[in-house]
Amino acid sequence: MNRPRAARVPNLLALLVFGAAFGFVEAAVVVYLRHLLGVSMAYVIGPYRTHLDLGFIRFVTPTTPLLVSAEITRTETFREAATIVVLAAVAWLSARSWVRRLGAFLVAFATWDITYYVWLRLLVGWPQGLRTQDVFFLIPVTWVGPVATPVAISTAMLLAGAWLYLRRPRGSRRAEPAALDHD
Repeated sequence: MNRPRAARVPNLLALLVFGAAFGFVEAAVVVYLRHLLGVSMAYVIGPYRTHLDLGFIRFVTPTTPLLVSAEITRTETFREAATIVVLAAVAWLSARSWVRRLGAFLVAFATWDITYYVWLRLLVGWPQGLRTQDVFFLIPVTWVGPVATPVAISTAMLLAGAWLYLRRPRGSRRAEPAALDHD
């Protein structure tokens, strides 16, 4: 049995709130680390080997550590992996079906990603705009490009995720009352 769409809306809102709060946590971590390490908000990407350049995003391997040392860069990579695990766990707990779990993951991830930039802008005035260059991700290689790239992709993910989370499964009949089901 599936809950009616209206009954899932509060859960969708909770995913949005979670994503925004997690975006703040991520931004705060970046602000603290950059301050403690004495580095600017903008990554200085030294020489690197390009694996793929799509214009709006480049997949590269820097030849020198991206952050102060190889240990800090490695720790940051594992922190990013842990972030994905947290987002996936929240998505798993948010639904029973794989489609809705995927939708929940996309909503939480996209909200986290977009609000990360919003919070950084509010906290420290960075990025200056959507054309500001950034390092988006370190797994499996470094992803580099303008801030507009993750914002645009995450906006599409947010819309697709909300649709997947709220849609009625194919072939399902009219849903039973919400009290009879938890998904």
